[in-house]
Amino acid sequence: MGIGTARWYRPDADLELLGLEDESGSDSEHDPGAERERFERAREQAREDLEGERDRARERIGEEESEILGAHIQFLGDPQIESGISEGIKEGHGAEHAVQRAFEDPISQFEGMDGRMAERADDLRDVRDRLLRVLLNRERTDLGSLPEGTVLLADRLTPSDTVQLDPEQVRGFVTATGGRTSHAAIFARSLAIPAVVGVGDALAEIEAGEEIAVDGEGERIVVSPEAATRERVEGREAVEIRSERAKTADGEEIEIVANVGRPTEVGGALDRGADGIGLYRTEFLFLDRDAPPGEDEQRETYADALDAFPEGRVVVRTLDVGGDKPIPYLDLPEEENPFLGERGIRRSLDPDSQLFETQLRALCRAAGSDKGELCVMVPLVAAIEEFEDARKRFEAVLADLDRKGVEHARPAFGVMIETPAAALMAEELADRADFLSIGTNDLTQYVMAADRGNGRVAGLHDSQYPAVLRAIRHTVEGARGTDAWVGMCGEMAGDPALTELLVGLGLDELSTSAVTIPEVKAEVEEIDRERARDLAERALGASTRAEVSDIVTRSEVQNT
Repeated sequence: MGIGTARWYRPDADLELLGLEDESGSDSEHDPGAERERFERAREQAREDLEGERDRARERIGEEESEILGAHIQFLGDPQIESGISEGIKEGHGAEHAVQRAFEDPISQFEGMDGRMAERADDLRDVRDRLLRVLLNRERTDLGSLPEGTVLLADRLTPSDTVQLDPEQVRGFVTATGGRTSHAAIFARSLAIPAVVGVGDALAEIEAGEEIAVDGEGERIVVSPEAATRERVEGREAVEIRSERAKTADGEEIEIVANVGRPTEVGGALDRGADGIGLYRTEFLFLDRDAPPGEDEQRETYADALDAFPEGRVVVRTLDVGGDKPIPYLDLPEEENPFLGERGIRRSLDPDSQLFETQLRALCRAAGSDKGELCVMVPLVAAIEEFEDARKRFEAVLADLDRKGVEHARPAFGVMIETPAAALMAEELADRADFLSIGTNDLTQYVMAADRGNGRVAGLHDSQYPAVLRAIRHTVEGARGTDAWVGMCGEMAGDPALTELLVGLGLDELSTSAVTIPEVKAEVEEIDRERARDLAERALGASTRAEVSDIVTRSEVQNT
């Protein structure tokens, strides 16, 4: 979270003012040979600039993120785009107009796709605008020298825009377009800059100079925040970072761990006092490449995460694709409703079974490093048969490694509870699994039948609805009396206002974004479990979301 002064960034408007005239047909005033030379020089300059920015990004935010700019370098030599530019120049257009025209169709093609592929359109805009500025000898806005306390507002931010931002100066940014998996959002997380993306046309109503509060975790902004909001934000900034494990006021230890989407986020989790990793997403290993990663590459990545937490636990989720996470080389089917289709464990057990086996082998080998405790978690389970099938394949991999004398260990094997079916069958799953981890993002989506990416039903995608709380309680109760521990790795776990409620519901572990770990730990240490259980019972007895919110708010006030 952050509070600052709104400042607008309008690069598209800047380009419109460059004075380019319409060239609907050929223009004999332009010499094709000279225009081709101008383009080649501009491309070479753009390539040099990108290489420098990529190197700086590598130092600031890590190898993985820097390669986003490496992809921009590849776009400079894309055959389809280069052919379009050459054709435009031959027809008599100036290099500027040839560049503009050549990028139009590729950008439109990406915009018509779903998920991450649609966000490639911003990458192409970034490359196009870079070429245009070089051709027209125009300087780009220096976003690295924004005044301290800035909240940047923009229709969109490209990767090269975002990587310029200085976390010491910028309190946050908000964009009208974009998604949570956009490169701008990825960079924001790596730079620890609060960001809310894709808020729509309403952003245009905010004027420069207004005070804005940005809540990156809650995905909301507040214009002219009241004193209570200001105090909450400033209080979060002042919370002490604790490396020791958090205990409730009556001595119960609650594990507070981090959700991690890329290796570069592991260091941030350590810095914020995480006890371990409660959700290590592995999709980054499979994205933005032409073929899946091999067993050795995966083993090394998982082992590095274990090395970072030699006394802690690292829960690795197996590949979860489909829905909003397409991977081109897997040839995912086009489905009318992909969130109810072939995704998660459904793909791992059938079309991606070879990838699943390779990933299990890499995980078992990484578990043999004698550092930390590695746990394997399978996503989107809806039937007992699915988990049993996954466990059989896990056992087969272990047996094969034993037979071949490959160094390895047996990780804990658990299930992510994110479907109503899994929550209802929690008792049976707990008998078969080493742990259950509740993914409240998808669980809320499926319980409330509200697509979490659809702004029209955003109000229903709220984990404080009584039906969601009861699904959580059913899961915890299902594991009672078994050896399985129960954690939570959804966004709900990262809301300090709900920490007492979650402890009262009986969760053993809370996994959240690294930035909220200090505050969640601080909340845990103030909690009396008997009072927390009473709060949970009252919330479970509520009939509406408003009643739950009122119960939680009144408890906060009383505790204060």
